[in-house]
Amino acid sequence: MGAPSPADVGFGLLQIATVILALALLHRPLGDWIARVYTDAKDWRVERGAYRVLGVDPHSEQTWQAYARGVLVLSVVGVLFVYALQRLQAVLPYSLGLPPVPEALAFNTAVSFVTNTNWQSYSPEVTLGYTVQLAGLAVQNFVSAAVGIAVAIALVRGFARRGSGTIGNFWVDLIRGVTRLLLPLSVVAAVALLTAGVVQNFAGVTEVTTLTGGSQTLPGGPVASQEAIKQLGTNGGGFFNANSAHPFENPTPWTSVFEVLLMLAIPFSMPRAFGRIVGDVRQGYAILAVMGSLFLVSLAATTWLEALGSGSAPQLAGGAMEGKEQRFGIFGSTLFTAATTLTSTGAVNSMHDSYTALGGMVPLVNMMLGEVAPGGVGSGLYGMLVLAVIAVFIGGLLVGRTPEYLGKKLGPREITLASLYILVTPTLVLMGTALSFALPGVRADVESTSIWNPGVHGLTEVLYAFTSAANNNGSAFAGLTANTPWFTTALGVAMLLGRFVPIVLVLALAGALAAKDRVPGTAGTLPTHRPQFVGLLAVVSVVITALTYFPVLTLGPLAEGLV
Repeated sequence: MGAPSPADVGFGLLQIATVILALALLHRPLGDWIARVYTDAKDWRVERGAYRVLGVDPHSEQTWQAYARGVLVLSVVGVLFVYALQRLQAVLPYSLGLPPVPEALAFNTAVSFVTNTNWQSYSPEVTLGYTVQLAGLAVQNFVSAAVGIAVAIALVRGFARRGSGTIGNFWVDLIRGVTRLLLPLSVVAAVALLTAGVVQNFAGVTEVTTLTGGSQTLPGGPVASQEAIKQLGTNGGGFFNANSAHPFENPTPWTSVFEVLLMLAIPFSMPRAFGRIVGDVRQGYAILAVMGSLFLVSLAATTWLEALGSGSAPQLAGGAMEGKEQRFGIFGSTLFTAATTLTSTGAVNSMHDSYTALGGMVPLVNMMLGEVAPGGVGSGLYGMLVLAVIAVFIGGLLVGRTPEYLGKKLGPREITLASLYILVTPTLVLMGTALSFALPGVRADVESTSIWNPGVHGLTEVLYAFTSAANNNGSAFAGLTANTPWFTTALGVAMLLGRFVPIVLVLALAGALAAKDRVPGTAGTLPTHRPQFVGLLAVVSVVITALTYFPVLTLGPLAEGLV
């Protein structure tokens, strides 16, 4: 097979160009709509009904502490509800005769979907019935995505408001995110996927006779509806074990492109909403430029390394197609990979464990960046804004002036909160990986049960798992058996802390910023809408990741790829 043919390259470039053009067309109208959703003074009738059920006063503003309590209370209830559904599965309708999910796995799965991680240590089609899929997982796909957007909007309000002790109302932001944004878009997306051949039924399994006279069991299920919000909300949990490589979830190259577009649509439109709310769209374009640049560099690097096919196995096979679907090819696979690991989606249409050593390192680094290019729905924007605070602080040190961002002076409290934010995830990733090999009993189980590929590649698999969990991504290298007591517990804890500790820090930062008055710009104020700041922010994003993770990368994918 060799290197990709000119036709394959042309078709791959056409897919990439289609996604870029569609995002360019969506950015302004979708971003403007998001801004209106969270600044509209009027409530829809269905929203007023939801407020009455919840006992919420939609006109009551909240401090950052009250906002954070709302996020945490909702999330605890969500974990308990999804856990209970799994444990009671055998008595639920449409259980397909499946038994209750074991306790540890039920805990891991509940935490995974509530935290927008959607890590799956099981084969969904033989573990979960339709009721759990719909009432548990699909509902959390909406809720967890709406929580991420709400937190991002709260931080944006912190920059936009002056001398305010409040940052909005969490329950209003949550409900509006579902009713006005996620639900309408997911209905349209589900219909599009359904017409393209994605399965949507309650038929259970179907026995068919193959062309050779054998029998095969084909699974069914309400797939299109879950696939839509799975991608749109940057969730990522697959209805089937093969995830978006399964033809019932992703039947054609063009459905794959459409699913990539769903993943990127809201995250790449959030900077426009940010610019509109703070009253300066140039600030949104600056953030967008950083996100877009990092995305294109990552996509180019992954595609080049996979098309190069370095290594003895790809060269002998004639190309790095192991673990990739023929209907997607290298370009369609790497486009999906870049989108899924640079957002917090975690869905896959190829197996990252089968990528070349250096090609597989790029999606790992994508998550280590903090998934800010463009990141998950909401989480990408607030992650990039925290990095912007750090970049402004560094810029202030370089010129010897007090750092300011959007008219807000950044003092010790703001810098401390931003610094703690960027330390949380690396701490969880490196501690989880280290403990997997440092604790004698755990190490023996990891090496004998979980790792199928010993040596440096096995280290990379464990590192990838904790990076995916702590960053709330959910993708896996697929060569690691994670349904063990250690991994279900450790990854569950990493998901919880990796989601909610940063959220609390972001909300505290929002509260601190909202309480400040704006100061007028001076000749010494660093312009944050110009190319110089765009470059500074991009460099800060990469350098922080390089300084944090380079040592462990040299022990894993770099060691494997350079030998």
